[in-house]
Amino acid sequence: MTPTTRSRDAAAASDSAAEAVFAALRPIVAGIQETFGRRCEVVLHDYRRREHSVIDVAGDVTGRQVGSAMSEIGLKMLQQGDAATDELNYVTRLSDGRSVKSSTMLLRDPDGHVFGALCINFDVTELRTLSRLVAELAGETDPSEAATTTFSNDIDAVIDSVLTEVENELGHSLARITVAQRTEVVRMLEQRGLFQIRRAVPLVAKRLGLSRASIYNHIARLRESDQAGDEG
Repeated sequence: MTPTTRSRDAAAASDSAAEAVFAALRPIVAGIQETFGRRCEVVLHDYRRREHSVIDVAGDVTGRQVGSAMSEIGLKMLQQGDAATDELNYVTRLSDGRSVKSSTMLLRDPDGHVFGALCINFDVTELRTLSRLVAELAGETDPSEAATTTFSNDIDAVIDSVLTEVENELGHSLARITVAQRTEVVRMLEQRGLFQIRRAVPLVAKRLGLSRASIYNHIARLRESDQAGDEG
């Protein structure tokens, strides 16, 4: 058996295992949501479908549906690959101001390769309002606000949110970056997993006022440098 044949067989086995897991989880998605009620949403992601990763959803907290995009959190996990770990009980804020407590549990094939995730989102807005009221009555200070996360049916909206996040971190528009800053900006976007999405490059190029070829060259040099660092 040639290496290519073994590779194809391994990929087929991984896909078969993934489909079996998804088939087993679909009724559980609905079951969890029904258990916790209307403020709960359960989302099943297939990371092999990077731009439309949602393959099942029950509940309506983030407004997503089958075929929707993953969030910035999913992009970061995708970037980490098999080294990614579950993210449990983290709180984010939706664009409309609501607070959501979430857990993202990764799905792996028998060889440990990440192929998807099961996510639970719970709208805790009213609970946090009550918590702040109780804290005020007890003389305590308000907890810090959670970061805003974009949940969207459109991957372009998620990409735009990541770009805006980097602009906020830089303190100015990406169109104003200097030549010396370009590599660092590409690194920031790479670390956020943005270039796992093929459609990201044209949008990044437009935002930075560069050609697509220039962005691809920056990515290639960055990855080569990181690989050389790992080998060293």
